[in-house]
Amino acid sequence: MLDQLEGGPWPSFVSGLKRLAGAQDKPYAGMMKDLLGQLERSYETKRGYWKGGTVGVIGYGGGVIPRFTELRGEDGKPEFPEAAEFHTLRVMPAPGMHYSTDALRKICDVWEKYGSGLIALHGQSGDIMLQGCSSRNVQPCFDEMNELGYDLGGAGPAVRTSMSCVGHARCEQSCYDEIRAHTQIINAFLDDMHRPALPYKFKFKFSGCPNDCMNAIQRADMAVIGTWRDDIRIDQDEVRKHVSGSTRQAVIDNVVTRCPTRCVSLKDDDTIEIDNRNCVRCMHCINVMPKALRPGTDRGVTILLGGKRTLKIGDLFGTVIVPFMKLETDEDFEKLQALSQNIIDFFAENALEHERTGEMIERIGFANFLKAIGLEPDPSMVLHPRTNPYVRTDGWEEEVAKWNARQGAQDTGGAP
Repeated sequence: MLDQLEGGPWPSFVSGLKRLAGAQDKPYAGMMKDLLGQLERSYETKRGYWKGGTVGVIGYGGGVIPRFTELRGEDGKPEFPEAAEFHTLRVMPAPGMHYSTDALRKICDVWEKYGSGLIALHGQSGDIMLQGCSSRNVQPCFDEMNELGYDLGGAGPAVRTSMSCVGHARCEQSCYDEIRAHTQIINAFLDDMHRPALPYKFKFKFSGCPNDCMNAIQRADMAVIGTWRDDIRIDQDEVRKHVSGSTRQAVIDNVVTRCPTRCVSLKDDDTIEIDNRNCVRCMHCINVMPKALRPGTDRGVTILLGGKRTLKIGDLFGTVIVPFMKLETDEDFEKLQALSQNIIDFFAENALEHERTGEMIERIGFANFLKAIGLEPDPSMVLHPRTNPYVRTDGWEEEVAKWNARQGAQDTGGAP
């Protein structure tokens, strides 16, 4: 049945597994051959035969995903013995995923020595996924990777390996130092990564601009997104070159009409005007005309919380908790770290088991969460504006007095 997956126009992972299994001069050839056997059996029976367990390295409680086979013969021995243990080591890459070719070769040399040769770059948390290692090889493989300067990432109910985009190293749209933010936050929470003690996973992701190349808004419990709060910079000479090179109608079709808030207009003299008060930083016009349009100079970050994939209450995008924060000085980065610490501490104490931050906020209420971590409500945090403009104002003072009384009773431990 695996052979059928090699048909069609697209590359198949089966071909890659067969190539590794056919490398007779490599120590992992037998493991990969048995892996193909177990995988074929799974397709035949429509069942998965991997189970978890406990495998780790000295001093760490996470970083290794254990997999043991459940396929046994009549004698009780594994049916595919060389793939009976197929553990995954999660290895943290450098922030921004910067590698030299020499570094990649050294990683491959260590993995060919101790593992299956199968590598996934990268997992959803950003790790280098070294897939397929026996229990006895986990520790020596980690030791040699550690000597190269690499550490294991997060696994289990812990802070997970963070991801950051290539950022200002290569991208002109970058609005802050993603590499520094990534490094400082991970170093601060390294113990929470290596020794799982949270209700469930917690992910940081750092994107340098609203393009969000790290998918932080959809995937991260705490997303740090670069942005700006002044006007988009316009080079009108480059605008004219763009108009003359692609025709006026093409600019109207691909830039003006695709602005979600209709804040871009093309003038008769082939210049662009932007109503920056209504700009939502979608980046579309900048992406289409990167020489003519650039982010503003008053740059910083927007922080969102609660993004995740389906779990208990379905997919969630992150919710804005800090509309804008400068991230330039040492004090700015310390402020980001302090906010992160407050959120992690509150999550650890108040979330239910197997509950992400977004689900916790849905359960306890956004207002209660903001109060607990010391943030003031802001209009930018509103998910959706009112659709009914008619609001009764009579009786407001009495309702405010009741609300203040309830808050005071809660603060002093009295009855609500």
